[in-house]
Amino acid sequence: MGGLRMSTRDFLLEIGTEELPPKSLFTLARALADGLVSGLGSAGITHGEVQWFATPRRLATRIAALAEQQPDQTLKRQGPAVAAAFDSAGRPSKAALGFAASCGVSVEQLDQVEGPKGKVLQYVGVKRGGLTAQILPQLVAQALKELPIAKRMRWGNSTEEFVRPVHWVVMLLGRDVLDAHVMGIQADRQSRGHRFHAQGPLSIEEPRLYEEVLRTRGKVLVDVTERSATIERGVKALAQSLGGTAVIKAELLEEVTALVEWPVPLAGRFDASYLALPQEVPIATMQDHQRYFPVRDASGKLMNHFITVANIESSDPSKVRDGNERVVRPRLADAAFFWETDRKRALHERCEALGQVTFHNQLGSLLDKTRRVQSLAVQVGSAIDGNTALVQRAAELAKCDLLTLMVGEFPELQGVMGRYYASADGEPAEVCTAIEEHYWPRFAGDALPTTTAGLAVAVADKLDTITGIFATGQKPSGTRDPFGLRRAALGILRILLERSLDLDLRGLVTEALRLQPLSSGPELIEEVWSYLMERLRSSYLESAQGISTEMFDAVLGSQARSPLDMQRRLQALQGFLGLPDAAALSSANKRIANLLRKAPDFSAAIAEERLAAGAEQELFTKLLSVETAVAPLFAEREYAPALSRLASLRQPVDRFFDDVMVMVEDVAVRNNRLALLQRIRQLFLQVADLSRLPG
Repeated sequence: MGGLRMSTRDFLLEIGTEELPPKSLFTLARALADGLVSGLGSAGITHGEVQWFATPRRLATRIAALAEQQPDQTLKRQGPAVAAAFDSAGRPSKAALGFAASCGVSVEQLDQVEGPKGKVLQYVGVKRGGLTAQILPQLVAQALKELPIAKRMRWGNSTEEFVRPVHWVVMLLGRDVLDAHVMGIQADRQSRGHRFHAQGPLSIEEPRLYEEVLRTRGKVLVDVTERSATIERGVKALAQSLGGTAVIKAELLEEVTALVEWPVPLAGRFDASYLALPQEVPIATMQDHQRYFPVRDASGKLMNHFITVANIESSDPSKVRDGNERVVRPRLADAAFFWETDRKRALHERCEALGQVTFHNQLGSLLDKTRRVQSLAVQVGSAIDGNTALVQRAAELAKCDLLTLMVGEFPELQGVMGRYYASADGEPAEVCTAIEEHYWPRFAGDALPTTTAGLAVAVADKLDTITGIFATGQKPSGTRDPFGLRRAALGILRILLERSLDLDLRGLVTEALRLQPLSSGPELIEEVWSYLMERLRSSYLESAQGISTEMFDAVLGSQARSPLDMQRRLQALQGFLGLPDAAALSSANKRIANLLRKAPDFSAAIAEERLAAGAEQELFTKLLSVETAVAPLFAEREYAPALSRLASLRQPVDRFFDDVMVMVEDVAVRNNRLALLQRIRQLFLQVADLSRLPG
């Protein structure tokens, strides 16, 4: 552009709708902004900062400093060879005339340039950039079409489809309204404010005034961050005025932010008698069913207060408060009834009834799953020095609370209520805790089980689900993971690594598959193991610990079966790769592996009398010395010092390859040398397969 500065204007898009689904609101808003940015990028239109906005009744994007025109493009097209473009008299051929016509120029205006096979005709021209104002409607339509909407709907007589009916569209480029039809509606500058506080149109004169107009004249906080902060600040202040502290769960704060446009926190209360229930029950009632924020006192005890966030600034707040109190009262009364009724039967009395509940149509009932988990959990518990009787009892009772009235109404309390009911029945404390803990971790960053029984049942339950679903052929694919196998796999790995459980995971996979009602073989064992190892690989690569995929493959190639043992090997390998001899030994291992692949059939025994004097004998002597030194280190899994000792093989290995021909004609000598190299390789394989490292 020769240093000329292209003129720019801000752009605003607002899609006004009926109430949008709160759980997908912010995903849709981000996707709309991302789609517009992607379209602008493809069109070569430059821009500045991008902001997205969302309320229950609108999705909006503002893009600063949008270039008013696409940049010009230099076009180059090559046509027929010059030899075929002109006849002997120099007149243009049909091929030349056709090419020139397709370029919109005469033959005389074409250049002749060198091509791959001689001179060809070439057209060089400039395509003028389109006006952004004319391109934007297409980009908006495409971005809306590509939104991740699970189910689109139609409204009225319109053939348009969207997540909810669309009632207005704002499209401004600077102060100008773009001439566009979006979702069957002519775009203009008229937005709308709060449904009750600001009826009638709101004129947006230019994009930069968007938030201000909606806040001051529309009673709408369109900025999500501002609205969330306003809610959090108001809820905390109100809780403090009640002498307590609000329980503000991030997911609930986000959902409430998606439900309101003009947040007004209000305090309510409920009968103190409901505080006698397990505290998780009124909390679940308030948080998950009513979208209220519970309040705790200074000692952490739940108070009989809650805070709700209204979407209206009522002239009589007491009526709003009374309405919310009336709604929560029967909910808590139902919970109290469930609590009393459930405790009339001991938890273990529900075990046999699990046989009437299908876990999976190919894997049997919940009772079948319970028995498989019991068997596997006892094996895990024994390996980690747990009390196997407590482990077996915890596994037996783990799913029983699924048949209680309370968990039927509050599924999110599975495990939690099992702990309470088991405790009321007089079950051992570890069993009660393990019933709740066996679901842990439920999500990334969640707490891990603390009891031995909880650890054993958690690993067994998750592994039973993974192997069972794999056995049915319904393994995860792409983004589809309906059974939560990825979460289960990561949960197992976190437990083993963060709780330092040195378990033979591959052996447990084999046993878990053996317990399934469906037949399985070595291929399925390998498939499940590979799935777990891919999750482990990803967790290392995402953790910024400096572990590369080649390092992970090197340790995986050593046939380690315990993730904790693999972690120790990876840490040792990291240190080893910093040694000056590491690169040479990695290359030597690669060379050894290649030689052994070429000669698979030979005796592994070394005949010392066949070793030639010099480099060959020297390497064997050094090997014996190193083997003696590292044997106790390997026995204790002290991999770092073991690798340091193995590094001393570098010089004799180098001399061996410099001075000794391995693949000689004499079969006995050749096999003896291969046996020597294999013994070196086996020594390194007790830590990692260095041949898989780069270099």
